[in-house]
Amino acid sequence: MPRDSPESVGRFYTPSQVFKALDAIASKRGYTQLRVSGNEPTLGRDHLLSLLDLVEEAGRYTFILETNGILIGHDASYARDLAKYRCIHVRVSLKGASREEFTRLTGAIPEAFDLQLKALENLLKEGVPCHPAVMLSFSSKDSLKALTSKLRSIDPTLVEELEEEYVFMYPHVAERLKKAGIQPKIAYSRNRIPEELI
Repeated sequence: MPRDSPESVGRFYTPSQVFKALDAIASKRGYTQLRVSGNEPTLGRDHLLSLLDLVEEAGRYTFILETNGILIGHDASYARDLAKYRCIHVRVSLKGASREEFTRLTGAIPEAFDLQLKALENLLKEGVPCHPAVMLSFSSKDSLKALTSKLRSIDPTLVEELEEEYVFMYPHVAERLKKAGIQPKIAYSRNRIPEELI
């Protein structure tokens, strides 16, 4: 699976190749939004910014940057670089609603959770359109309440625009969670999708 061993799957593409492929798909289907999915797009900073140059130049798309936000939280100059583009909207995908949940889900140090919140602060400071999304399948009501309080202290609109995510229990997802010893509090399957998600 690419997510588990990216070095052994696929190949690298130039920003121009990526844009041409996205543009071809979007033009054919009438899409106005573009996104690159899989792993963490902010890791290749120069590559991402070069791709954004091409999207900006085209002038007909919004690029949705989906990121965990850690690098943007760690380095405020990343948010300044992103502020140069009118075509961008950043979706900061929070892994859990607290440091503890973040570490349980990612295996990363708890302090990295704070960098995700700092990313939102840095982006707003630079005027970059953004909103938070949070995986709540593993969260308690108390941790969500604490998270909304933290978001409100950064900017009240972050609470209004908070996007809730819940895990879909595809077989490979269920297997990975079982191996990790993690049990979701709320989960959906392909056979049980709430009406509001259809």
